[in-house]
Amino acid sequence: MALTIFDLDNTLLNGDSDFEWGQFLVRKHLVDKDEYHEANIYFYEQYKKGCLDIVEFSSFSFKPLSIRNMEELKELHNQYMDEVILPMITDKARETVKEHHQKGDTLLVITATNSFVTRPIALELGITNLLATDPKIVNGRYTTEIEGTPCFQEGKVTRLNQWLKENNQSMKDSVFYSDSHNDLSLLEVVDTAITVDPDDILREIAKERNWEIISFR
Repeated sequence: MALTIFDLDNTLLNGDSDFEWGQFLVRKHLVDKDEYHEANIYFYEQYKKGCLDIVEFSSFSFKPLSIRNMEELKELHNQYMDEVILPMITDKARETVKEHHQKGDTLLVITATNSFVTRPIALELGITNLLATDPKIVNGRYTTEIEGTPCFQEGKVTRLNQWLKENNQSMKDSVFYSDSHNDLSLLEVVDTAITVDPDDILREIAKERNWEIISFR
């Protein structure tokens, strides 16, 4: 079975789940409105430029998780899914996932966004395999620290190689769908790189390398 890998934010989703989670918390008055909103935008701009400090950002984004118990977080995420995420999943994204399922491919979502935010989204899309940046859990609560390797830039390749070994999978006939130049390291190691509504930097690279450019929107 061929391995088909999907980035999540701005690829399967018409938007960024990490950024939108922060905005959701602001709208619900669960974080300091001005301070959190400003920091959320700052980190998102750094991400788009390709210079995000993933450790600094994770400490920021994990903090609202660390001060709430798992039941509170689950209820919040249910609201977030209904209000924010479901409208961001395009028909074309669902159709593409379904096509790969029907072909018998092994499907994997790989994302820099944390696993608390993204696991329910991947499951909504029918994908059970997820590699994401994992918040460390201590005594049944999230902390502001990262567990293991952040799933970002070259870290995605590191995490993928670990997953391949653990699950006895190979990269033969592998495909990766992504929108972001932050994913260049992974796009370069798969057999088929497909760029989805790519950012300006990735679009130019895709044209130079004759990678397919498609849209899910």
